[in-house]
Formats: sequence, C-alpha cells, structure tokens
Amino acid sequence: MDTQLTDAQRCPYRLDPTGADLHGEAAALRAQGAAAEVELPGGIRAWAVTDPGLIKRLLTDPRVSKDAHRHWTAYLAGEVPEDWPLRIWVDVRNALTAYGDEHTRLRRLIGRAFTTRRVRALTPAIERITADLIEQLAAEDRERPVDLHARFTWVLPLMVVNTLLGVPESMHDAFRTTVGSLFDTDVSAEQSVLNGQAVYRLLAELVEAKRKDLGDDVTSVLIEAHDDETGTGLSEQELLDSLLLLIGAGHETTVNLLDHAVVNLVRHPDQLALVRDGRAAWTDVVEETLRHQAPVANIIPRFATEDVYDEETGITLPEGEMLVIGFAAAGRDPGLHGATADRFDLTRETRRDHLSFGHGTHFCLGAELARLEARIALTALFDRFPGLTLATPVEELRPLESFISNGRKELPVLLGS
Repeated sequence: MDTQLTDAQRCPYRLDPTGADLHGEAAALRAQGAAAEVELPGGIRAWAVTDPGLIKRLLTDPRVSKDAHRHWTAYLAGEVPEDWPLRIWVDVRNALTAYGDEHTRLRRLIGRAFTTRRVRALTPAIERITADLIEQLAAEDRERPVDLHARFTWVLPLMVVNTLLGVPESMHDAFRTTVGSLFDTDVSAEQSVLNGQAVYRLLAELVEAKRKDLGDDVTSVLIEAHDDETGTGLSEQELLDSLLLLIGAGHETTVNLLDHAVVNLVRHPDQLALVRDGRAAWTDVVEETLRHQAPVANIIPRFATEDVYDEETGITLPEGEMLVIGFAAAGRDPGLHGATADRFDLTRETRRDHLSFGHGTHFCLGAELARLEARIALTALFDRFPGLTLATPVEELRPLESFISNGRKELPVLLGS
C-alpha cells in the first residue's frame, strides 16, 4: 500500500535544536510515517527517517551519499549560509561525509586505528584510568552529591581518546574545553563559527606536536598516511577532519552511553539486581542502553543521489535533499521492540537489534572500543559504589542542548556508604 505522505503531513516538523524531549519528538515523527519532512536549525529542510527497516535499507543503498559537496542540491546552489550552525557537519572531509571510492579509501586509512590488536592493547590503560578516577571519587564525602558526569563518565572516554590519539599531557585541558562544543546545535551562528575555529586550531597543534614525536598512536598513523607518496594517503584537510571524526565519535557517544546506563540502573534496581545475581551480564546493560537511549539521537548528513522509492513504505525520498537518520526513534520503534519499547529491560530479546552504531559500510569503527570502555567502567563503578543513587530527580537532569547528541549536562549522585 502506498503510504506517501499527504500534504498535511508534509508540513515540515521543526526539530527542537535544544533536544529538550528527544524521545517525545521521535514518537511524534514516527506517527507521521517511516520518514517525514522536517526543518533543521536555520530553516534548512530535510527528511527525518525513523523506521528501522527503512534506515537499514538506506544505509546500504548505493544511491544514498554523505557527500554534500557532490549531492546536496541546496549546498551546491549556495543556499546554505556560511554561518549555518551545523555547517561543520557537511564541510568536513573525512569518512563521515565521503561517498563511494572516497569513503572506502578514507575508512581503510582510519580503520588502522581500530584493529583488534590496538583495541585490545588499550584494555590495561582503560582499566588504569577507570581505577584512578574511582579512587578520586572514593575520597569524596559520601554524604554529599558529586557530579558523576564531570568526574567520571565525561572524563574517562576523553582520557581514553587522548591515549588512543597520543595527545600530549600538556594539551589535555585544551581538549576538555573544546571537544564539548562539537555537538551543540542550539548555539548562535557566530558561536558555531568560533567553536569550529577553536577545534581546528587545537587539531593543528596536535598534528604539529606529533610530527616532532611520532609514536605508536593513531595520530602518528594518520600523519604517516598523510605523508604517503603513493597518492592514496590523506590530504592535510582530511588528516585534520579524520582526527575530528575520531575525537567526536570516540568521546561523545561513550559519555552518553555511560551516563544513560548509570541513570537506568539506579532508576531500575530490579534490572541492576539481574546483573548482580548473574541473571544478566554487563554486555546486556550496554546493548539495552544503546537501544533504549541511542547516544546519537539523530545523525546528519545523507543525501539521495537520485529519487529513491522504497517499496515497503511507499515513500519516495527526493534527489538532493538531506536525510536525517533517527537512531533514537529506531531504538524505540514498537514495530520492532513491541509495546514496551520505552521500557529499560535487560532481558528484552531485541536488545541487540539497535542501530546506535550505524549499519552497513558506515558502521562505527569504534563500536567495540566503546563497548569495552562501558563494560570496564560500569563494572568497576557499581562494584565500588553498590549504594550509588541519584541526588536529583531524573526529570530535573538537564539534557544537552542538541538534537544530535543524546546526553546530559551533569549527573549528580550520592555514592553511598
């Protein structure tokens, strides 16, 4: 049956740039069909795709590109302002925005950063960082609230990324202050430009420092790829943008995964009891959290290289228009996860049937590293602080001001006796 959207349904749904109610918004979009026209910040039109099946088909369809420089009609026509708040997402030249052979080339080069050997070799470092941070928490007054986000879930992934990239100790503080701006979608055009400039200055400083002291780290690997004389290496812009991709994907997603896992477990002690009794594993916690609270709620950009008609939904996605992939909406789709899709349930049979790390050729290369970090961090945290509770009602926890990143600004907890 043809489910092409009616004129009334096609009135663009304006996405909330503050991300105040990501799941309420996702439910509203799902009610409009497998895909619906939306308006992004700055008045940019797009299609939000929320159906898991359609998302999978699009993410493996060769007629769907991520390259705005070749396939976004409005961008090519000069209709996207230079100060558009989300412009960094389409201007970058890395595996996130590449298409076809270019994507294959860039992904192969970045893939060197996430070999099984390199990820496994990070295990002792992750365990050490986790243990150090937990010891610092243990020294706090157990009767007073502590911001677990600032002291543990935010800093741990950043320290792991710094280790992965070989960031010099002297630059750690600078990375802390700039990384957080990458996913803000409720900022002024002027601030967005300033944020982008600060990030690129920092990346250039990192590359300059590492060129003087190459080591067994990912930045050194990418620098060597840049200096490759075969013609298949990275350009200078691709080098910087590939580092930007690794920092953003390797940090923000893991922070959000950890924050939501903690909140879900302390809010649902029956689920935590399943883990402590051996009836569920920490891997189940990680997968159900990824499904229930996709760390990246919506991702841009993608574009149809021609009109794409989907037989199963009857929807046609027009050539040259932006697609917004709704991972949070897909994670709670009742057609896939049943009537209890909004519930956090470690025994759910479909807990691994999520798209939080993408699908197909753009599946996140850092997925296993994120899973490893989360298992190590959550195990250690709840072993050391079994009485951990929220210090603030969950409805008062402030979300990040972003419709892309599904996270929180802080996580006040009581560590317990």
